[in-house]
Amino acid sequence: MKIMHSLQLTVYSWQLAFNRLPFAVCRLSLLILLTLLVSTAHAQRVPRYLVLLKDKTGTPFSIDKPEAFLSKKAIERRQRQNIKITTRDLPVNPTYVNQIRQTGATVWYTSRWLNAVLVQANATQLTAIRALSFVAGLEFNRPLSNFRVSAENADQSTQQKLGTEGTEAFNYGTSLNQNQMLGVDKMHDAGYNGRGLSIAILDAGFRNSNTNRALTSLFSDNRLLTTYDFVQKNTDVFEDDTHGNNVFSIMASFQEGGIIGPAYGASYMLLRTEDAATETRLEEANWLVAAEFADSSGVDIIQSSLGYTTFDTPADNYTYANMNGRTALITRAADWAAAVGIVVVVSAGNDGASSWRYIAAPADADSVLAVAAVNSTRGIATFSSIGPSADGRVKPDVSAQGVATVLANSSGTVTTGNGTSYAAPLIAGLVAAFWQAHPYLTAMQVIDCIRKAGDRYANPTVQFGYGIPTFERAVEVARRDYPVTAIASWQRDVEAYASPNPAGIGTTLKVSLGTKIFDNESNIQFIDAAGRSVFEQAVQIGSQNQLELALPQQLKSGTYFLRLSDKRQQQVLKIIVQ
Repeated sequence: MKIMHSLQLTVYSWQLAFNRLPFAVCRLSLLILLTLLVSTAHAQRVPRYLVLLKDKTGTPFSIDKPEAFLSKKAIERRQRQNIKITTRDLPVNPTYVNQIRQTGATVWYTSRWLNAVLVQANATQLTAIRALSFVAGLEFNRPLSNFRVSAENADQSTQQKLGTEGTEAFNYGTSLNQNQMLGVDKMHDAGYNGRGLSIAILDAGFRNSNTNRALTSLFSDNRLLTTYDFVQKNTDVFEDDTHGNNVFSIMASFQEGGIIGPAYGASYMLLRTEDAATETRLEEANWLVAAEFADSSGVDIIQSSLGYTTFDTPADNYTYANMNGRTALITRAADWAAAVGIVVVVSAGNDGASSWRYIAAPADADSVLAVAAVNSTRGIATFSSIGPSADGRVKPDVSAQGVATVLANSSGTVTTGNGTSYAAPLIAGLVAAFWQAHPYLTAMQVIDCIRKAGDRYANPTVQFGYGIPTFERAVEVARRDYPVTAIASWQRDVEAYASPNPAGIGTTLKVSLGTKIFDNESNIQFIDAAGRSVFEQAVQIGSQNQLELALPQQLKSGTYFLRLSDKRQQQVLKIIVQ
């Protein structure tokens, strides 16, 4: 409709001008104009398809040489969790991709996990593609997108999909409640803030995150790993929708007196998969490809506050029966990500008060943490989508504050917003810091600990799931169900301490390292409460496995974390400087 409306206005404007031109010139000009407009309209309406391939026969890649298609971190994540590299990890056969490209179709992306190619093709090209011997068919047996909806509908579309049900001003500094509800304050006090963990956020855009005051320390500390826009196929994500910025700020901000996120010390990858002006299954395909990108880059956690039930084309709509953990493309993608050792945290959905009521994909995935929203007094939010999954599993999994959740908006103003979209990053931040404290756990063990830490674990409900977890209860579960004595000796926690503590500037600090043996030549760092390294130097470990050092003069009064590390391990101690 938008294209046709523009065509009519343009032709009318040209007709006025043509009255002043010779007939032949008018006729030629009009022909050129119409050709350009029709070509543009056609280009915008060429659909995209996920072409499924039969096999990976003849691929030049091998599971014995994963470094050709996976980063070192991705390989190490699998090794730590005893996850084997399989044929599903292998890239799509490049010979197949080239043959598809020779039909004239545009190849956008390939998917290792689905063994598929995302193409933009007209009817003739699609016929040629389907005739190729290695092509198995099309995902959903239909196009993923045919058109863009009018840009005038973008804001409404974003509200429906992403669940920002409106914002309101708040008193400066009220991020405390949402953190205390999860025990994040005590978690930070113990020195855990997600440092060393990497989180990929898959969202609709991160407008102005690079200039957001609450995120300054993250950028100055070079903890933004990468950005990519899978909608536009470029690296700029800071000009699009604001929703991703809000989610990012809830998790990663460090602005004393304003907003502090649970995982303010983690590293981040910002990936745009959602086109807020549309609702098509193409966005699910973008999510799949982005999740594979995050996997191959070696991230530990994927956080995504996106959900899918209905689309611009009604024939594509899901039903509640489809929320069974195996139907929606994005649901399968989320479980594939979990299968390679990534903790996936998603929002449950904002349809609790609508006719749909139930969770949205990928919240129905078996191996993800789907998060419901509660208010500041721990009551369920009326808009929070309910479970169970269509096949009867407990969903949502856990709950966090999603009503008046404190965030730093795209203008850098600390304000509040509502939605399960804003509850999910709180849980993702909790996961990061908890995993930092228990690095020997597998992704599925982390998920198990967080579920069991819920205050309703014994009696889950369709609204709360297992309830609101806390860091303290998750630690108790880990010690009970996954005791460190079952872990290899080099990974065990040890009794290390520093004295005196608190200490004054110039004081000689004596650090005992317990039973963990460090290399004689190691490295120390003093890290402030914002996660910034303020002092670093090489040190010599004494024969008694002890270290003595004078507190650096540049330290100010406050809380620091002393990190001692060698090539194999690290030890972190909390130091209070008076």
